[in-house]
Amino acid sequence: MNLNAIRKPLLIVAGLIATSFVIASCASTAPTCAAPQSKNLSAAISTAQSSLMEGCHAHFDRYYDDLLTIAEGDPKPENKREFSEFLVWSTDKGLLSNRQAEDYYNRFFNVKFMSLKGDYNNCSHTCPNKQKVLFDMERELSEKERGLLKVSLDNDGYYRADQLYQEVELVLEATCTACSASR
Repeated sequence: MNLNAIRKPLLIVAGLIATSFVIASCASTAPTCAAPQSKNLSAAISTAQSSLMEGCHAHFDRYYDDLLTIAEGDPKPENKREFSEFLVWSTDKGLLSNRQAEDYYNRFFNVKFMSLKGDYNNCSHTCPNKQKVLFDMERELSEKERGLLKVSLDNDGYYRADQLYQEVELVLEATCTACSASR
């Protein structure tokens, strides 16, 4: 029996198997998606942008939270602009829709409540869900405290948001009382 005739096909098969293992290991290398380590917001945003573009877009919420934490360590009014630019970039890269980017920004940096969509002065919709509406607004108020007070030092903006929350709470209570009285 000719040993060379058997050896040549075996070497070809072994070479193909080795090549497929190399290709498979390269294809399955996942991005690390590590948190930004810099205490400088601009540098941290650059790191987050790189990671998001390298396949970590499923971790967008965590990166946003990391950036807020970093900004809390150096609060200043310019941080609002940095977050706005980051969200515009995220929209331009297709990571977020315009509506999602607006929601992220407004939840933390605007006095307007995103959880209070539509007409809250409505018996049939809001009153049955009054507790949930107020709970969602209270949670958003704490996000505004973080963004407006702790990240961007916008005391006036936060106190306006707090005042709006209290006014909506009062209007909801009066509306729902009137709705239940008219039934």
